[in-house]
Amino acid sequence: MKKDSLATGHDLLHSPRLNKGTAFSEAERRAYGLEGLLPPGVSTIELQVERTHAELARLTDDLQKYLLLSDLQARNETLYYAVLMSDPAGLMPLVYTPTVGEACQRFDRIFRAARGMYLPITARGRLREVLHNWPQDDVRFIVVTDGERILGLGDLGVGGMGIPIGKLALYTACAGVPPQYCLPVILDVGTNNQGLLDDPFYLGLRQNRIRGEEYMAFVDEFIEAVQTHYPKCCIQWEDFANFNAVAILNRYRDKICTYNDDIQGTAAVALAGIFAALRISDRKFSDQRFLFLGGGAAATGIARLISEAMMLEGVDAAAARARCVLFDINGLVVASRNDLADFQRPFTVDHAPVSAFVDAVKALRPTGIIGVSTVPKLFDRPVIEAMAEINERPIVFPYSNPTSRSECTAEEAYRWSGGRAIFASGSPYPPLEVAGRTFVPGQGNNVYIFPAMGMAIFATEAARVTDEMFIVAAKAVAEQVSEESLAKGLIYPPQSRIFEASLYVAGKVAAYIFDQGFARVPRPADIDAFVRAHAYRPAYSA
Repeated sequence: MKKDSLATGHDLLHSPRLNKGTAFSEAERRAYGLEGLLPPGVSTIELQVERTHAELARLTDDLQKYLLLSDLQARNETLYYAVLMSDPAGLMPLVYTPTVGEACQRFDRIFRAARGMYLPITARGRLREVLHNWPQDDVRFIVVTDGERILGLGDLGVGGMGIPIGKLALYTACAGVPPQYCLPVILDVGTNNQGLLDDPFYLGLRQNRIRGEEYMAFVDEFIEAVQTHYPKCCIQWEDFANFNAVAILNRYRDKICTYNDDIQGTAAVALAGIFAALRISDRKFSDQRFLFLGGGAAATGIARLISEAMMLEGVDAAAARARCVLFDINGLVVASRNDLADFQRPFTVDHAPVSAFVDAVKALRPTGIIGVSTVPKLFDRPVIEAMAEINERPIVFPYSNPTSRSECTAEEAYRWSGGRAIFASGSPYPPLEVAGRTFVPGQGNNVYIFPAMGMAIFATEAARVTDEMFIVAAKAVAEQVSEESLAKGLIYPPQSRIFEASLYVAGKVAAYIFDQGFARVPRPADIDAFVRAHAYRPAYSA
């Protein structure tokens, strides 16, 4: 720790990384000048966790719960993570999707304590200097956004900062990446959201978004500043517009340790869901055909990873790509169209134009449909019924976030398919009963992938992130789904045991990193034990 390691008294109570609150012992209170600054009663961390859960239970609004937890993070970081890790399934929806979407929309009106780094394009030419203001000397993970495509909610400008903050909280809570090595960042290049520009409370730059060469030069300078200050840092790109997301990833993926969670993380969690779904349907992976609702970076990222996984099983490259077909706002992505982006072209199909999604389902006969459109209700009854007519066990993955943007609900998918759909969604749905059977809908949440990926990178100090690492992660996630879970339709490990699941995945990915020579530390004899030894667990220091 850099600046507050010798803090005492009042300053100690205002250092979130060192503060224990009422858990400071009587001896510590005397030694550190805390006497009189706290109530005399001494609490254990377990009692503090219980007290926080009682506070949360008294609140009925999820945004208020989000704010309570955010305030706790700003006041007592150890307790914050102890609370999250005590009930990950219950609290993840509060600190991340779906609640974080509302928090980002209302960011300018609920802003409290500053957290992370805000790098405006007006500081171009001085980013090294500005980044130096961060109080930590060693940063291993940066999650960065420019706020243009926040979840399915669009351009939220600096309000998008809620996404990097929430993502990094899950790096720690779900896989044990030590929080002191994490830095949330927003690149403020303006906003095209006129409502924000007209809002007197808006906290970002009041200008339209910078595009083109000037934008990319700013990103280049950011990369150079990070590499200078934090040479072991991995950069995760989050919620960029499709054209920037793909361009940035392609520009840097072979040069630095970096990945895009919307492209590669989403792809891996979808692939994990497919691997587990095939344990239910008892079908071969290489025989599957997927139709995507949405043709952006997320869709092409999933299609690319599925294709690469099929190629690893011996399928010809062209044949593998042909098993992934896109359908966007202008219809089926066919080769004759002249409005396609370069990243879509590998997945064009030689077919007559199709303007209705249900007609594309009937014509192409996919075994699975994957929704990443951010447009709700497009997996309607005719679509689900068509999938059920074609397939004994149709795969239906409406992955768009938040819940309000989901292509269909769990109940709709199960009911319209007669209970035969293999379902997973981007946001959580509660268990339900259809036709006398109880189903537990799976949430295809990237939380199964990116925290584990982060832990593997942290432990190994990996120099690169590759697509193959995400395939390894996907298989490791699917391996942990029990037969009991599959019988209830649950195709992901229970979120209640996300920490153990993540460490298992991290161990598999770390082994691959060592095998490929990407690690910057010596290979240990026991990789799983090595990874576990690096994991943060919330406990007050003596």
